[in-house]
Order: sequence, then C-alpha cells, then structure tokens
Amino acid sequence: MSLETRVYQKERTLKMGALLKASLKDLLGSRFLARQLAERDIKAQYRQSYLGILWAFVTPIATAAVWIFLNSSGTVRLSDTGVPYPVYAFSGTLIWSIIVASINSPMQSTNAAKGILTKINFPKEALLLSGVYKLLFDSSIKILLLVLFVFIFGVGFHWSLLLMPVAVLGAVLFGSTLGLFLTPIGLLYKDIGKIITFGMQFLMYVTPVVYAIPKDGIMKILMTYNPITPIILTTRDLVVGFTPQYLTYFLMVLGVCVPLLFLGLVLYRIAIPIIVERLSA
Repeated sequence: MSLETRVYQKERTLKMGALLKASLKDLLGSRFLARQLAERDIKAQYRQSYLGILWAFVTPIATAAVWIFLNSSGTVRLSDTGVPYPVYAFSGTLIWSIIVASINSPMQSTNAAKGILTKINFPKEALLLSGVYKLLFDSSIKILLLVLFVFIFGVGFHWSLLLMPVAVLGAVLFGSTLGLFLTPIGLLYKDIGKIITFGMQFLMYVTPVVYAIPKDGIMKILMTYNPITPIILTTRDLVVGFTPQYLTYFLMVLGVCVPLLFLGLVLYRIAIPIIVERLSA
C-alpha cells in the first residue's frame, strides 16, 4: 500500500481558498475519528455520575425555576408573554444554554486535547467536529425535554414544532462560529474563558430569555438589535406555534454566520500549528 507523501515548506503568502479547501477536506475526512472522540467524551462525562445525563438540564431548569418563582410570587412583575410563563422561561433558558455551550465547544474540545496535540499528528478539525457531535447529542435530549414541557403546560402540538430543530441548528451555527474566533487566543490565555462566562451572564439580561422585550426605553433598543434575540425568539415562536416575527433577522444572522464560519475554520487551521509549537516549547 503506497503512503501519501506530503512536503511542508514555508510560503510567503497565505492562500485563503486553498486553506479553506484543505480544512473542509480534513473536516469531512475526520468524521470517524470525531465520532470516536465524541463517544469517548460523552461516556466519560456521565460514567461516574449518579444523575448522568440529567446534568445537561440542571442549569436551564435551575435558572428557569428561579424566574418562575420570582414571577409567581410577585417579587418580579413581568409583562405578559402570551404563553404559560414556565414554557416561556424554560424554552428561553434552554436555548440560551445551547448557544453558550456552542460558543465554548471549540475551545473546550481543543483544550481537552492538548495532551495529544503535541504528540500525534491528526486533522485538528476532528476536534471541532467532535464538539459539534457532543452539542447535537446534548441538544437532542434538551429538545425532547422542551417538547415535554410544551405538553405538560397545555401549549399543545403545533406543526411549527417540527421546524424547531432547524432553529436549534441555527443556534449551534451561531455559537460555534463565534467560538471559533475565540478559540486560538483562548488556548493561550485562560482569561478568555472567564471573560466569556462573565460576558454571557451579562448578555443574558439584554436578551429576551426570561422576559419579553420592553415596549420602549434603552433595553428595547439593546434587545432588538442583539443578534442573539432573533435566535431565541424564532426558536421559541416555533415551539409555541406563533408566527416568527424575527424570521428575517434570524435568516440574516445565519447568512452572516456562514462566511464567518469558513473564515473561522481558516484562522483555526493557521493558528493551531503555532499554538501547538508554543505548547511543546
């Protein structure tokens, strides 16, 4: 069996098209490796845990429960959402958790493989794809729980519910694209991960996650132009059977994410060898 011969040489110019083509080729070619890595990580994550997969719901359920209690007790008065508030709050926090997980996924998957990055030569895009597999696994379980909430609180079945997974994929696309740009610097400086955690906590309160967009004021402006808003609202509208009011904005955000995703893949391919060299120094 003849082995492929690769010649590495220094180039003065970076050909974006060639880098993107190579990145996509390695991404497709590493599907089996990515699946093996994802299965290993998923099993290791829940093997030594009594609650197991339930930990995937702890954060959205806890966050939603707090706001449901504050609203029902009258401590916080929220405007009418048009749907049972438990469904509104839980759907928002669940979609938010998927977006946050998507942003952190590229960095976490690459950071977890630091030990083998400096020892084994393999397509680094496999790490990104394994992170996407894990996201899809966790998201599918969360979607099932959200559907259960919809029926428990009397919202019922709507045909738009069948399109909800497509909107969730849009949330994964948005988060993964943003995470790709943060990963290279995040691998070098741990402060980036802490900044992301702090920033997302603040950003949640200018996004219609647990309360509706106000009718006026500075919060209305911030929440209206927040690029995460159409993702949250479109997904929620599909869940409860409303006509998506922010569908155009949602499609615009996804349309911008696609070329940025390709650019992020190129930057990742350029940056990772440099980072590996620094780690092994």
